[in-house]
Amino acid sequence: MRRSPADIVHEYGPYPNAEKVAGVTFDGRDIWFASDDRLNVVDPRSGELRRTLDVPANAGTAFDGRHLYQIANDTIRKLDAKTGEVVATVPAPGTGLSGLAWAEGSLWVGVYRERRIYEIDPNSGAVLRTIESNRFVTGVTWADKELWHGTWEDEKSEIRRVDPANGEVAEVLEMPEGLVVSGLASDDADRLFCGGGTSGKVRVVRRPKRD
Repeated sequence: MRRSPADIVHEYGPYPNAEKVAGVTFDGRDIWFASDDRLNVVDPRSGELRRTLDVPANAGTAFDGRHLYQIANDTIRKLDAKTGEVVATVPAPGTGLSGLAWAEGSLWVGVYRERRIYEIDPNSGAVLRTIESNRFVTGVTWADKELWHGTWEDEKSEIRRVDPANGEVAEVLEMPEGLVVSGLASDDADRLFCGGGTSGKVRVVRRPKRD
């Protein structure tokens, strides 16, 4: 397992009326982040807040190329990305949901205190795979076929690359003291977008290059 300090290359926010950052996702152009009662859309080039959607949004966020998926109070809602209208509800794999990601036709759901990531069918909610962690899971993302998840426990946060087959930790990026990871997304290149909890910020961590 390789350990290294997280290379924080940029910060966005805080933004008005968004006191904390929960779920984070990237739609290929913009960053989306959840802040309790709304979703916020940020231009990653300028940092400008483009627009907001008034929807319950206190945990993980994902984008499948067309629709958003948003956790709120242990419910996963499928949303129209333009209007925020709920088009479906996906059965959740447990309670205490945290991170959320879309990859390979599945939803990947972090369950905070269970220290687990579930791969679930986005229509039925059926659990397809369970990945165990030894720390609380606060965010989940796929980056160029790599599975990463955030942790936040004992006032320390990390970003971990894990083997999706068995959950074995392959790499750890250690966040500086006092900085948390409350949501996680990727641009599928070299950037990991990290929710900053009650700081109201989204931080950009450089994803290490492979040897």
